[in-house]
Amino acid sequence: MRQGLKNLVIRFTACAALSIVAVPGFALQDVLESKAMTTEKAPSSLLLDVVKAGNRLVAVGERGHIIFSDNQGKTWRQASVPVSVTLTAVHFPSQTQGWAVGHGAVILHSADAGETWEKQFDGNVANEVVIGAAQRNVAALEKALDSASDDKKSKLEAALDEANFALDDAKADSEAGASKPLLDVWFKNDKEGFVVGAYGFFFSTKDGGSTWENAAPRIANPDRFHLNAMNQVTGGAVFIAGEAGVLFRSVDGGENWVTLESPYEGSLFGVAGNGNVNEVTIYGLRGHLFRSVDMGDSWSGVDSGTESSLMGSFASSDGSMYVVGNSGTILVSGNAGESFKSRVREDRVSLMSGIMLEDDSLILVGENGVVIADSQGRSK
Repeated sequence: MRQGLKNLVIRFTACAALSIVAVPGFALQDVLESKAMTTEKAPSSLLLDVVKAGNRLVAVGERGHIIFSDNQGKTWRQASVPVSVTLTAVHFPSQTQGWAVGHGAVILHSADAGETWEKQFDGNVANEVVIGAAQRNVAALEKALDSASDDKKSKLEAALDEANFALDDAKADSEAGASKPLLDVWFKNDKEGFVVGAYGFFFSTKDGGSTWENAAPRIANPDRFHLNAMNQVTGGAVFIAGEAGVLFRSVDGGENWVTLESPYEGSLFGVAGNGNVNEVTIYGLRGHLFRSVDMGDSWSGVDSGTESSLMGSFASSDGSMYVVGNSGTILVSGNAGESFKSRVREDRVSLMSGIMLEDDSLILVGENGVVIADSQGRSK
C-alpha cells in the first residue's frame, strides 16, 4: 500500500492506506453536498491545520469543521461550511481571502477571514479537468503526427501512446467519483494559487479559484506519487514534497518546475523555510528531517531526536523553528534548523500544525483539537 496521504488513516494508524477514500461506491458525494454540522465539540475534535488570517486564527479538520478565534485561541466559533468532508489544509495569502482543501478534492474559499465558506471545486470537477486536458493533449499529438517528418514520427508515436494511456487512466479514475483528497494549498496572492494532493493531483488558478486547470503536466511525476506539501521559502523559491521522497522546485512562482534529487526515499510531509534566503527544511516519516542552504540543490541530514513522523512546522517571532508530529512530538531549533531539541508532550497526542502568538504561547492542533501551550509545548 502507498504511503503519504495526509488523512486520518495514515496519520493515526500504521496503515498507509487509501481505503476510506478510494473505494468506488463510498458515499463521499453525500458529504460533498452536506453542510458541516454545528457542534460544540469542534475545537476538541481532529484538526489538521491552523493559520492566521490577520489577527484571527483559523483551523480546519474532520467533518468539514472550520473554527476561528478572535481572542488568541481562548474561545472559538464554528464557521459556516458547505461540505462535511475532512479538511486537510488552509492558507490565507491576505487578511480576508483564504482557501481550504480536503477529501473529495474539495476546494473552499472564504472572503471574510474564515467566517463563511463556499465550494469552488471538488473531485468530480477535478476528473473533468484532468480528462479534458488529456483529450487535448492526445488531439495535439495526433495533429502533429499527421504532418511530422519520418525522423520525428517515432518520438511522436511514443508520446501519443503515453498520452492515450494517461487519458484511459483518467477515465478509469473518474469511475470512482470524487475519491482523491487534496492535501495542501498555497496562494502567492489573492488570485494565483495551487493545490496538491493524492495520486499526483496538482491544480492551479489565476483568477482566485473561479477556474482551475490541471497543473500536473508541469512536473515530472509519471508514477503519480502523492504530493503532500507545498510552500514558499524566503527568497521566493516554491517547493513541493511528497511520497517516495519526490521533490520539486519552482523559481518563477509555479509556472515551471525542476525535479530535485531527494535525500530520502520515504514520504515527506512538510516543507519549511527558516527566514534565511534560499534555505529550506523538509521532514516526514519516522522523524526524518533534512536541511538545504542552496534551494534544495544539496541536502544534509539533521538529527531530529525522534522516530515519530513529523507533520507540520511553524516559526516564532524570534526566528525559532518548530516542527510537530505524532505522539506529541515537538522539535525546536534556535539556529535556523541546523539542530533541534526534541520534546514529547505528556499526553502524547499527535500534533499536525501550530502557530506562535505574540505572547510566545503556542496554538497547537491535532488529534484532540486545539491545545494552548507555552513556548516549550507544555499545556497552559
